[in-house]
Amino acid sequence: MAAGNHSNVTEFVLLGFTDLQELLFVMFLLTYIIVLVGNLGMIVLIRTNSQFHMPMYFFLSHLSFLDVCCSSSIVPKLLSGLLAERNVISFNGCITQFFFFAVLGTTEAILLAVMAYDRYVAICKPLHYLVAMSHEVCVQLVVGSYAAGSLNALVHTCSLLQLSFCGPNLVNHFYCEMPPLLLLSCSDTRLSKMVMAVCVGFIITTCVLAIVVSYACILLSIWSIPSTEGRHKAFSTCTSHLVAVALFYGSAAFLYFHPFPANAEDQGKTASIFYSLVTPMLNPFIYSLRNKEVRRTLRRAMDKFLSCLYSHRSCSDQTKAGATWSQQN
Repeated sequence: MAAGNHSNVTEFVLLGFTDLQELLFVMFLLTYIIVLVGNLGMIVLIRTNSQFHMPMYFFLSHLSFLDVCCSSSIVPKLLSGLLAERNVISFNGCITQFFFFAVLGTTEAILLAVMAYDRYVAICKPLHYLVAMSHEVCVQLVVGSYAAGSLNALVHTCSLLQLSFCGPNLVNHFYCEMPPLLLLSCSDTRLSKMVMAVCVGFIITTCVLAIVVSYACILLSIWSIPSTEGRHKAFSTCTSHLVAVALFYGSAAFLYFHPFPANAEDQGKTASIFYSLVTPMLNPFIYSLRNKEVRRTLRRAMDKFLSCLYSHRSCSDQTKAGATWSQQN
């Protein structure tokens, strides 16, 4: 615990969801499995196929990685809490969970803006695309996203550690997030709230502005394409990213800019579920269903898997038949 913090609270109780816990456990478990399978599958698909060794897919693989880590920082504790009478988390564990979730969430917000810039260069400056978005530049953009996310999380974490928590220790949420934690502090939280509003507001405003400017330039460039088919083909490469941006930033904006009064806890929890679980589940489907290359590769991989499975079963049946014939003779 940081110096200057005089908290009496050594643990928090995450109230989470009090109704339909068994049903919610099954639903969240299935959703989490889909998150893992979908996003890890996208990572393997992109990394093992040379045709996907392009900037767009490089960023997409990191987006899938962030989705897996973001959900994994919350959902296991959520699932265990649904089966336990009291979902208890230590003070240090709560701060650690908040830190990693803040790192991952902020990094994903910045990465989505980077992906919008990638689409801008690909459509508006196609002749300079391979130079402007070289592998070194892509790596620098991704590393910068992680660095900015870590810095933002560190600022918020230090802000939390300067507060005192004297009780009660009941967090009306299913994971450790800053707005509900601020409600439990017995210190003056005005500075922490101001820091949160400034940092989150700056990041969201900057990223949204970058996305809006990028797509404004993209639309102007697409509008200049003479053929309708050409315009449709150019814009179709952006629709998946636009849907992902709308899902992520919509739920994030509601979560951070919507207050947590006594009558709005359920709304905050719903937004958090959408932000931390539903969006990571949908992203692989959004990008795979809208991308012909991904669909084609997935189909080939599935056909190859089924063919191998069928061949293995045929060999197994032949072996069993041979063993039965030998016994009979």
